[in-house]
Amino acid sequence: MSLKNKLNRLKPHLSGGGQDLNKKLPPEPARVEIPFLSKWESENVTPYFLDQDYCLIREVKFPLSQKHGNYHFYDFLTAIEIWNKQPANHPLSAEGHRPEELFFFDTETTGLGGGVGNTIFLLGYASVIDENLVLRQHILPHPGAEVPLYQSFLEQVNYKTLVTYNGKSFDWPQVKTRHTLVREHVPKLPAFGHFDLYHAARRLWKHKLDRMKLAVVEKDVLGVEREDDIPGYLAPMIYFDFIETKQPDGMLGIIKHNEIDILSLVTLYTHLTFQLYGLDTNQTRMESFEVGRWYDSLGEKEEAAKVLRKLIEGNDTTSQKAKLALAYQYKKTQNWENSLPLFLEVAEAENDQISQEACVEAAKIYEHKIKDYKSALDYCIKALEIVGELKIPVLKNQQQLENRRKRLEKKFAKFLR
Repeated sequence: MSLKNKLNRLKPHLSGGGQDLNKKLPPEPARVEIPFLSKWESENVTPYFLDQDYCLIREVKFPLSQKHGNYHFYDFLTAIEIWNKQPANHPLSAEGHRPEELFFFDTETTGLGGGVGNTIFLLGYASVIDENLVLRQHILPHPGAEVPLYQSFLEQVNYKTLVTYNGKSFDWPQVKTRHTLVREHVPKLPAFGHFDLYHAARRLWKHKLDRMKLAVVEKDVLGVEREDDIPGYLAPMIYFDFIETKQPDGMLGIIKHNEIDILSLVTLYTHLTFQLYGLDTNQTRMESFEVGRWYDSLGEKEEAAKVLRKLIEGNDTTSQKAKLALAYQYKKTQNWENSLPLFLEVAEAENDQISQEACVEAAKIYEHKIKDYKSALDYCIKALEIVGELKIPVLKNQQQLENRRKRLEKKFAKFLR
């Protein structure tokens, strides 16, 4: 028997029981090479593999005793405790939340516009886990790796409420847009509550800040000082350079920038809570006034009055504004006995704008409620004089006052007959 025939007879035995040796075995998965892996790992960044692709994940733990700006991270736990022990009807209320259920979230993108042309290349978030604040950042190593990016991000998301800065308008809608492109391959987006701190910051500090960027709020309100920070507007350029060169150095700067943004959200939420409850020992009178006005806009009249009553002593601008706001509250409940004296006090204020406004309100009460047409006419004339002295008279308001003056003159003349 030839050697060839012998080998053919032995094939079934060599192949383990009759299997065809010509049957193709599945190919071994190709090994994914990660450029500069050792450099990434030295910065707490590790790869996350999915099929033939990957993304990068950075995880850093901060002890709750660590300070960021004017607060320690454990002060955030106090803030949550306050909301639960002294519940208030407020958009930032964390009543019913545990500290670990808040999810401080920020992204870095290739542009500021919306739509599918804008790619998120970094998803960052932090939450309290045991005795630490744990920060995680999911990094897109190249534009085609969005499936592993969103898979790694969504597979462990079990939080209750997002905390962002302008995230309702930008970050989360952008996440929804990008998720749509890969939704057949990754978990669904969860339904979150949402605290957007940008709108809160505008309410409390627009009177003193020209710009409401988070970096400005950090510096002027929270006591956070950034050192060697890469400006956010450079992020897209640095990311595109990273795609081309694979060098991680520039991206590490962006990652650090994102880290500070997220840590500042924790500090900002804590500070806003302390402001709203009057627990910030350095709270200015104007900040207190804005808190009271915020509660008033929410219909929380008792909370608003509680804050405003503490500010009405004195004749400074804040006191006058507080008196005016409180007078309007009394007016809404038809409490003329308390509203009129406050309007009269503000009518004598040196601030022309609020003085004129108070004169008009006093005139209305005297005319329609007390039927004292002489006093109503006096305050209407005083309001007209103030309008005439303004550098930019409000013509519509002036015409309304002229009509009121003529009507009051007729009523007063009729009363004298």
